[in-house]
Amino acid sequence: MQPSSSQNDHWAIRFAQFVARFGTVRISIFFVFLTLLFTIAGSYFIRLYMTGEVHIEDFVSAIMLTLLSAPWVLYFFSELVNQLQQSRNNLKEVVAQLERLREEDVLLNRELQNHVRQLNVEVEERRKAQEDREKVFTELEQEINKKSEQEQQAQRLSTLLRSIIDASPDLIYYRNEEGRFAGCNRVAEQMTGKTEAELIGLTPHQVYDEELARQVVESDHEVLESNAGITEELWLRFADGRKRYYEMRKVPFFDKEGNRLGLLAFGRDITERKQSQVALEKASRDKTAFIATISHELRTPLNGIVGLSRMLRDTQLTDEQYGWVSTIYASAITLGNIFNDIIDLDKLGRDKLELSLKTVNLKDFFAELSSIIQLLVADKNLSFQTHMDEPLPDFVEADGTRLRQVLWNLLFNAVKFTQKGSISFSMTAAAPKQGICEVVFKVADTGVGIPEQELDKIFAMYYQVQHPDHQSATGTGIGLAICKQMVDLMGGEIRVSSEVGKGTCFSVVLPLAVSTRPAQLAELKVSGLKILLVEDIELNVMVAKALLEKLGQSVEVAMTGQEALDMARKQQYDLILLDIQLPDMNGFDVASKLHEEELVTGTPIVALTANVIKARQEYLDQGMDDVISKPIKKSRVIEVFNNLFCDSEQLPQLEEKAQQSKAESVLDLEMLQMLVDTIGAEMLTTSVNVFNQSIPQYMEILMTNLSAKDKEEVCSQAHKIKGAAGSVGLSRVQKIANQIQQGDHPAWWENVYDWVEELQQALKLDMQSLHNWLADQSIDD
Repeated sequence: MQPSSSQNDHWAIRFAQFVARFGTVRISIFFVFLTLLFTIAGSYFIRLYMTGEVHIEDFVSAIMLTLLSAPWVLYFFSELVNQLQQSRNNLKEVVAQLERLREEDVLLNRELQNHVRQLNVEVEERRKAQEDREKVFTELEQEINKKSEQEQQAQRLSTLLRSIIDASPDLIYYRNEEGRFAGCNRVAEQMTGKTEAELIGLTPHQVYDEELARQVVESDHEVLESNAGITEELWLRFADGRKRYYEMRKVPFFDKEGNRLGLLAFGRDITERKQSQVALEKASRDKTAFIATISHELRTPLNGIVGLSRMLRDTQLTDEQYGWVSTIYASAITLGNIFNDIIDLDKLGRDKLELSLKTVNLKDFFAELSSIIQLLVADKNLSFQTHMDEPLPDFVEADGTRLRQVLWNLLFNAVKFTQKGSISFSMTAAAPKQGICEVVFKVADTGVGIPEQELDKIFAMYYQVQHPDHQSATGTGIGLAICKQMVDLMGGEIRVSSEVGKGTCFSVVLPLAVSTRPAQLAELKVSGLKILLVEDIELNVMVAKALLEKLGQSVEVAMTGQEALDMARKQQYDLILLDIQLPDMNGFDVASKLHEEELVTGTPIVALTANVIKARQEYLDQGMDDVISKPIKKSRVIEVFNNLFCDSEQLPQLEEKAQQSKAESVLDLEMLQMLVDTIGAEMLTTSVNVFNQSIPQYMEILMTNLSAKDKEEVCSQAHKIKGAAGSVGLSRVQKIANQIQQGDHPAWWENVYDWVEELQQALKLDMQSLHNWLADQSIDD
């Protein structure tokens, strides 16, 4: 149907074009003639067919009708065709316009499609962007939640850390680069008396006293300059007046980029440790004092035994008596050497063992030691051989006392562990090199011997070799240990070889300087000295006086320090032999008084002491010219006298001055009774209770300052205790506190610890006495 329609359309279009080409009138006329002819012809044939006859009238009517109707019909159709043509043209134009519109629509459609596609792309991109935004928002929300949780956690940790820092007993603070406080913990607030907010921005000089601020700033600068941590110990005073000893650790601190922000300080309160250290030092001093006391007490009878037995040997005796006296003398020497071991053990523990080098005659030294050992050997019926291998230097520089002690220990052990056989003692010396001579002492015995596996242990402190067959031959286990340390101190070496059942050999090798100084004179070159002997033990007086008079000296005796002062004021002496422990005062106080009153200008003072704890220099530092230890040895007396008086000068006249001591009492009963009469026993009891509550804090502050060695604060606190004690009638406490507050005392530091201990004991005992006294008082309403 589509082709037929196209053909019809094509014919209609051609006819319309034809009409338009020739014009409507012409075509109408043309078609009228055609219609007229058709009508005539048709009429003719129709009439002919119907009637068989054709009349002109039949043609006239047809022609008339045709002429009347055909033009109008043709005109109508022509106009219709024209209208159709115009409509066609219009339609064509419309079609063309529609085509254009279609083309534009296509273009627009394409653009629209492009826009749609672009819009779709944009929509997709926006959708993705939205998804990304939603994802970012989700992640951001998660991050915010995470940050919030972290901040909460950080806040909790910060709160926890702050709580920990504040709860810490340590002192913690930090300062910035300018040295100003930037934060602290609660202990620092308590110490400074300022809150953290008040402390921030302040410098140490605005917080501490000047001395402490100077120390703190110096250590701060050291940390910041070296960029490294340091540790220091210092005393810090709290705002409430307490003083505590802190171990401070200061370190620089940095941010995460490595920029230094300032320094952190951590302080550990070690006051108790410091006080324990002070207590330990005091215990050491007490032990030393105890040993010194024991030394004095034991050496007093020992002095008598050695001195009198030595003097008795020089009298007319039978052989049997001489043997007995020799045994007494050797036993006393043995006891003295054992005690020397104990003394030296204490010195080793305090690193106080010192050497005192003097000129020693080796041959005389060897002979003297051999003669004493001979007495012990003879008592056990042993054979004793001695040998000196020449050549030997005549004099060497050595500590004769220490060397004698070492060799005595070795010889005494040889005698102790040898039941039969022999003991030998020899001395050899190598040729001197650069003034040093190597001297070798050997002590050999035929005793029980030492097992090989124990040879490297015998020099250990307190170690004792077990001898099943000789259980009686035991000792302290300190002799060989002390020998080893003494020989090491002398720069020498001690060796040992032994075989069980056959004996032992000890060798002591010492590098000794050949002496270039004149030897000590073996004989006393001065006589007729007027000597003041200050000694309170009758036995010691008898021995010393007999020895000195036998040496040709004149001796006067004072039994107390006061008596010695009185005698020194009345006449001049060439020498004062002064015992250190006297019943009324110690020898140092006597010497100090003698010097203070100028009673001994040019007169030597020689200390007589059984306390071998102190070094010789300590005696010299306290006004002595020399020291002689007990028991007094003739050789030591000769040595000291020759040193002091070979070139002696005339001594000046002395002046007089008296000194008295005062007694002490526990309670001031007169004042207490007066207080009871005036304010009443009840009020006095209240005052005593207040004192009783306050005194622990007073003592704590005193002890802390004593540990800090702050003399001024100790004296100040003692003054406070003195005043408080006086107000409640504790007279003994008051007097002891008064002693402590006298900081200008010449031996304050030497005595203050004992005074404080005495104060503590007095407080404990006297408070009880005071309470008992108050309980006995009747209250008068």
